Amino acid sequence: MKQNNGFAEIFNRTGRNVEMIKVKNQLQAIAKNLATLSKKVESLSNQLAKTAPAKKIKAAPKKTKKVKKAVPAKKAKAKAVKKPAAKKVKKVKKVKVDKGATVLSAVSSVINKSKKGISIAQLKEKTNLDPRQLSNALYKLTKKGVIKSMSRGIYTKA
Repeated sequence: MKQNNGFAEIFNRTGRNVEMIKVKNQLQAIAKNLATLSKKVESLSNQLAKTAPAKKIKAAPKKTKKVKKAVPAKKAKAKAVKKPAAKKVKKVKKVKVDKGATVLSAVSSVINKSKKGISIAQLKEKTNLDPRQLSNALYKLTKKGVIKSMSRGIYTKA
């Protein structure tokens, strides 16, 4: 037995702390139990996903206290509010792309039809592609030499 900071430490024949060995064994047992539990939870969630269709869970409505508002003596007449004039929307011609056509061919055909070049925003509207798809297509076409960049965001045929 050794005296260390007021606590007695007990060592076995090999010089190891007995208490630390016990703690180590307990931690290993806990780790095994956690591993088996996590496997069981995974299998249960997989079974649940297969058997029951996903349903949205509605939150319980919050209970609020009703407060009576003071009613003003005179009601003012509501002024007529003019609605702002509707802006005229410019119609964009959508490019008809064959069903077998690729993204690269669709983008290159739109760029080839433009005389002065076309911006990325116009390409998005005409091709209905996601920004990531459009960016990748523009990158590949410029590397192949099919198109070139006139300035930032403006592309034309090479």
